[in-house]
Amino acid sequence: MSKRSTSALTMRDALYEAPGPKMRAKIRVGTAISLVAVAALIALVLQRFYVTGQLSVHYWYFFTHLTTWKFLLAGFEGTVKVALTAGAIALVLGLALMLGRTSDIKPLQLVCRVLTDFFRGVPSLLFIYFFFLVLPQYKISLPSFWMLTLPVALAAAGVLAEIFRAGVNAVPRGQVEAAQALGLSKAKITFKIVLPQAIRFIIPSLISQLVVVVKDTTVAYVVSYPDLMQNARVLITNYDALVSVYLVIAVIYILINVAINKAAVYVSHKTGATIIR
Repeated sequence: MSKRSTSALTMRDALYEAPGPKMRAKIRVGTAISLVAVAALIALVLQRFYVTGQLSVHYWYFFTHLTTWKFLLAGFEGTVKVALTAGAIALVLGLALMLGRTSDIKPLQLVCRVLTDFFRGVPSLLFIYFFFLVLPQYKISLPSFWMLTLPVALAAAGVLAEIFRAGVNAVPRGQVEAAQALGLSKAKITFKIVLPQAIRFIIPSLISQLVVVVKDTTVAYVVSYPDLMQNARVLITNYDALVSVYLVIAVIYILINVAINKAAVYVSHKTGATIIR
């Protein structure tokens, strides 16, 4: 097998043929025009920032203080804790939903299918409002950490259940039939033959799903949990510097998500899995 076939596929490889010389020339021209347009847009934005005084030292000086970065780091730690905990819960719950949906028990299949579709279809913010506003009416009070983590986990679990199911469906049917011919039980076939291969196929997708989980944590302000975005809102209130703070926070989130995507591609190379990007 060629090195090209074992590497991560690009979207062009998956959907289109390689462009010819004329098309490559048109692509280069289009790329150059796009870069000029983007550069002009950035220059226009910076010019407006300058005119309105947003580039003034008044809105940026506090980023030179160590206490500012310590405060943001504390929020970053909160974001990481929520994202990792929600991701772990979503993995377990998503796997359980997939196993139930692919089982031979019809009522269990129906329940898991309904739950999967429900978790996928309801925005995580609505789940947060449920935990924050509805449960307290029934004398159920949770710490802000769990009022954020559980809703994010539920929303991600529905997506992960479908990712797991896609991985299971990717395992060649012949292997299952061979195992059945050997007299292996369905449980042994699932956990010893199907799941190990399925997980290998979907590891990059599982890691990439962390991007969604991290972005879902940005609504922590609803429950006043001190994550990165909530701490940024505190800085905005204290220094009246909305644009500068949001720009810095946006760069931090972009770097986090780029690192996660790079990790997904790295793992895909190491495991031989195919990832379309």
